[in-house]
Amino acid sequence: MSGISLLPPDSDRPTLKTIAAETGLAIATVSRALKDAPDIGEDTKKRVRETAERLGYRPNRAGVRLRTGKTNVIALVLSTEADVMNHTSKLIYSIAEALRGSAYHLVVMPFFGDQDPMDPIRYIVETGSADGVVLNQTQPNDPRVRYLAQHTLPFATHGRTDMGIPHPYFDFDNEAYSRLAVRELVKRGRKRLLLIPPPRSHSYAGHMIAGFVDEAGKCGIGFEVTGHISSDSAGGAIEAAVTDRMGQDPRIDGIVCGSTTAAMASVAGAENAGLRIGRDFDLVAKEAISFLHRFRREILVVKEDVGHAGTFIAQSLMAAIEKRSPDQGQYLERPTRADDGLPKGETL
Repeated sequence: MSGISLLPPDSDRPTLKTIAAETGLAIATVSRALKDAPDIGEDTKKRVRETAERLGYRPNRAGVRLRTGKTNVIALVLSTEADVMNHTSKLIYSIAEALRGSAYHLVVMPFFGDQDPMDPIRYIVETGSADGVVLNQTQPNDPRVRYLAQHTLPFATHGRTDMGIPHPYFDFDNEAYSRLAVRELVKRGRKRLLLIPPPRSHSYAGHMIAGFVDEAGKCGIGFEVTGHISSDSAGGAIEAAVTDRMGQDPRIDGIVCGSTTAAMASVAGAENAGLRIGRDFDLVAKEAISFLHRFRREILVVKEDVGHAGTFIAQSLMAAIEKRSPDQGQYLERPTRADDGLPKGETL
């Protein structure tokens, strides 16, 4: 017994010719408008896209690949251990939004903590399943970056490397963030600080630790950096570690965190030790989506504009795929002091 298909037969599916007939434009113009070609006017692009959407047009990807060698797919490769609640969800949404209306579609490819991070990269290259790749959680010497560069597959990263390989990236200045956090805590009279950094293998961990250690030294205060937990550790592990450490050393009165999960777990851990935020200790954290003040209003929050990051990365990668110069290929976001006690609008 044959199955029933809800899709129209190929002969009934709208094509570029159908859209051209509806709009009165040439087939070549319709094709270029759907590809967001720079020589096609925005009004024409809008009219073509609206007509395509109304007719239910979808490009035949197998045909596109045969004709052009392109998939019109951008792959976002993400670790399942990332901060999905705050940071990663915003990154996915912003990249998808930036690709909306373009010829490209976003595919999210996860990899697991016990998996070689190179596995999804090799798969993409060997199968030709994407025209470009987005990476995050970069390492100073990142084998994924080297592999993609060697195979000339366009890519962009959320984060920097130290490899001397030019590529599009967007990064948050985590060194400046930790310096800002130290100064704010010192201004509030805190004298012994604890940093819960990202995993040491990540580039931004080195930036954050360097800024924290140097600034605390300049301010002449005590400090320590956690070694057995990171801002990507499970919330329960962070909570237990902070409870234990602050119970052992009541002199710790300031915490700097590398993620929203670490911030909430740290507050819970300190409260387990009988301490109250805003009175016995202060905590600085960064976030991509406004959330932390709903948990504890006293948390000192620095905004990280992951929405801007996703848009920038998507636009830069599309330019690289299409072999055209981007408006700007690399960007380093400077943290802004904001929210509850941090002077609004002041930048480093």
